Amino acid sequence: MPVHRPSDTYSPLYFLASLGAGGLTVTFFMYLMFWVPHTGRPVPLLSDILTIFETGPTTLKIAALIAMLGIASFAILNVALLVWNLRAYSAFRQTEAYNTLMQSNGQSATLAMPLAMAMTVNAMFIVGLVFVPGLWSVVEYLFPLAVLAFLGIGALALIQTSNFLGRALTHPEAFSIEGHNSFAQMMPAFALSMVAVGLAAPAAMSHTPAIVGLSLVASTFFAIAAVIYALFAAITGLNAMLTHGTAREAGPTLMVIIPIMTVLGILSLRQTHGLDGLGDGHTAASDTFLFLTRLLSIQLVFLGLGLVVLRRQKYFADFVFGSKTSPGSYALVCPGVALSVLIQFWVNKGLVGAGLLDKFSPTYWAITLIALALQAAMVTLVLRLNRQHFGRPKGHAAVPAE
Repeated sequence: MPVHRPSDTYSPLYFLASLGAGGLTVTFFMYLMFWVPHTGRPVPLLSDILTIFETGPTTLKIAALIAMLGIASFAILNVALLVWNLRAYSAFRQTEAYNTLMQSNGQSATLAMPLAMAMTVNAMFIVGLVFVPGLWSVVEYLFPLAVLAFLGIGALALIQTSNFLGRALTHPEAFSIEGHNSFAQMMPAFALSMVAVGLAAPAAMSHTPAIVGLSLVASTFFAIAAVIYALFAAITGLNAMLTHGTAREAGPTLMVIIPIMTVLGILSLRQTHGLDGLGDGHTAASDTFLFLTRLLSIQLVFLGLGLVVLRRQKYFADFVFGSKTSPGSYALVCPGVALSVLIQFWVNKGLVGAGLLDKFSPTYWAITLIALALQAAMVTLVLRLNRQHFGRPKGHAAVPAE
């Protein structure tokens, strides 16, 4: 009898595997964003990196090289997993399992598709900045294309969300409150927020007022939609969990608030930078520090909540280190990645920006080390989960060549 991999039984939650790889691409970009000088531009370019290789200190050269290798490796993995998912999802739609899914609470899992697609667009922009010579000279022509791409993905997310809500709100018997005992219904909010942060990027980098204005308006709409949906899903989900307990396989969703906070935080910083460019921004460094500290505090609260529940349910022992598998395990990657990224912003834009910490001081590196440790743990987790779900099953010997 053939031995199957867990990923052979498809679920839209496997889009989270692509999402996690894309998120790790961002964590490596943080090295360049905050350690490589890029005066006069909001982001580092290939030319800035080459300057470091020519004249920078050895430690920074090593960091830049690691960043480039990490970005390239996980961007490739991100795209490969997205393509695999799109093909698998297309085949999955022809099955009875898909029809069953679309009549259950699990319909919201389809929002993992636009979520992963939005992350890939963000990751590809990072790849362009880091590896394409002269990109900044044509970047103003790319911003309208990026806005159109994110609007298209956003439209898909809105359609999928409206289909789910339309069914759940008009046919309440088709939605199980008992099965709502997790934050799995946060997926639409996560997808909408990822679209929003992508739409906010031109506001922070473009010098064309029309593009900046469109970016601000569109990103604000999707951000507000994400916040409204998140509040709705969190309140109803918490009520169901207090009544029925937390669904074991959906336990990692308790920490989905962490990546949503990071995404919306970066969105706010991008919008503020865009307003500064228009001459209307007046945000002080101390305000940015307090804003990021509040977001980080929210993340730590939900991190603690999630870890308490997962530990009591012995989730890691079974689904990460044990023999059981669940595609929802990939949801564990997002909080670690998001916390790592926000700590980098908190240290550099918050503490250093407000004058509370000297850049590259021992304390600076001590805090940054936390972000790097989280990144390393998430790299290890992604590789572990990929072996579990996509690798050859244990005991399945390779067929010898004839």
